[in-house]
Amino acid sequence: MSTTRRSFVSSSLALGSAANLIRAAATPKPHILFLAVDDLNDWIGSLGGHPQTKTPNLDRLAARCVNFTNAHCAAPLCNPSRTSLMTCVRPSTSGVYTNNQPFRESKVLKDAVTIPMHLRQHGYRAIGSGKIYHDAFPDAASWNDFYPSLDQQKPKGLWDNRGDRPPLNGIPRTAHFDWGPAEGASDDDMSDGKVVEWVTQHLAKKQTDPLFLACGLFRPHLPWYVPKKYFDQFPLDSIILPQVNNDDLADVPATGVKFAKPNGDHAAVIEHGQWKKAVQAYLASIAFMDTMVGRVMRALETGPNAQQTAIVLWSDHGWHLGEKLHWRKFSLWEEATHNVLMMSVPGVTKPGRCSRTVSLLDIYPTLNDVTGAPRLPQLEGTSLMPQLRNPNAPREAPAITTYFRGNHSIRTERWRYIHYADGGEELYDRIQDPMEWTNRAADPKLATAKAELARWLPKVDAPDSPTRRGGEE
Repeated sequence: MSTTRRSFVSSSLALGSAANLIRAAATPKPHILFLAVDDLNDWIGSLGGHPQTKTPNLDRLAARCVNFTNAHCAAPLCNPSRTSLMTCVRPSTSGVYTNNQPFRESKVLKDAVTIPMHLRQHGYRAIGSGKIYHDAFPDAASWNDFYPSLDQQKPKGLWDNRGDRPPLNGIPRTAHFDWGPAEGASDDDMSDGKVVEWVTQHLAKKQTDPLFLACGLFRPHLPWYVPKKYFDQFPLDSIILPQVNNDDLADVPATGVKFAKPNGDHAAVIEHGQWKKAVQAYLASIAFMDTMVGRVMRALETGPNAQQTAIVLWSDHGWHLGEKLHWRKFSLWEEATHNVLMMSVPGVTKPGRCSRTVSLLDIYPTLNDVTGAPRLPQLEGTSLMPQLRNPNAPREAPAITTYFRGNHSIRTERWRYIHYADGGEELYDRIQDPMEWTNRAADPKLATAKAELARWLPKVDAPDSPTRRGGEE
């Protein structure tokens, strides 16, 4: 855990700080709309990750926010990413590395004060619906109310899971790694439609006390089942596949190849001729999710709380669709670590694109600044308030991503440095090599740059916390 520099201040400065606190207390606290999206990579229009994506609602929202174009997760899988975001404690500090580790059973996090808990302690009512924490381990202590209940985040909807259906993509034993149109389903039949309906009802009500309202959207998480009309937006014969180098893993250390599993998902997708259909289904799922975001934003904009509401929209990590011969998240490369993050705060935000490297860990301390809630000593992120005021404001810290114990990525605006627990290394110059195709970790000319990046590696890799069944992929 990083140390915080402390110093004594003069009495005049202390009086000035006290005056600032008095002014902050007199300022009405904004409502907070907290939008989470599952498994969304940079395939949205405002990030330019795929030329065929259709995200008009997200793009419109990005235009009124600070759009953090270089945001990264603390872990490239659901449970540790969301745990670290909601507690502002790194996986390497907490020991929560995988999807089957309840964070309340971690020695470090058993008494953690999450974002909604902290805000509740400082005047907020915290309610929500949908996927905010990992499905298997919802945190009832965080909420005043949750739909459908405090111990079940996601309402039941048609086509949310494969169930007993044969795989639509024809890949044997594919489980929920499946995709295809949800025949006969409407938007409102899907669990995300039910979540959005509940959230919009609250946005339509005048809120007198400060409200933290969470809306967790499940798509584009697997399986990619959404109503057929979204598939129809992306004719199969026109689908553009991601750029892939078939020799991409030749210079990757053994651990990186093991994480990529090129003979697993990628080989199955190729064998069964599903690559274009998978890209189509992911784009369709994103388009469906974008429609849900649009419904929420229209409810906010036409409701009585629009001028007093801060907005935070984030995705928990990225997603591979064949890049580096890999699918899903579960890697330390750009496709898995890069996520969506945009924020708007009334009276503060200067809309624009921020290319500074930031982390999802930074949301918690930013919300402290937005709401006037005090900073807790546990927090390992850095407030984004300077960038909300000026998207070009400087920032020193890189984004650190951890996948299993001892495996870390250090991402700056120019570099990605990966260090595996067994000593394997990767180094990519993202200005010259934005696809991360050439590993330059062994280049002696870059030894100084590599050493400078390595100093950001976590000093402690906590032992794994207890596990339970219930970890989805």
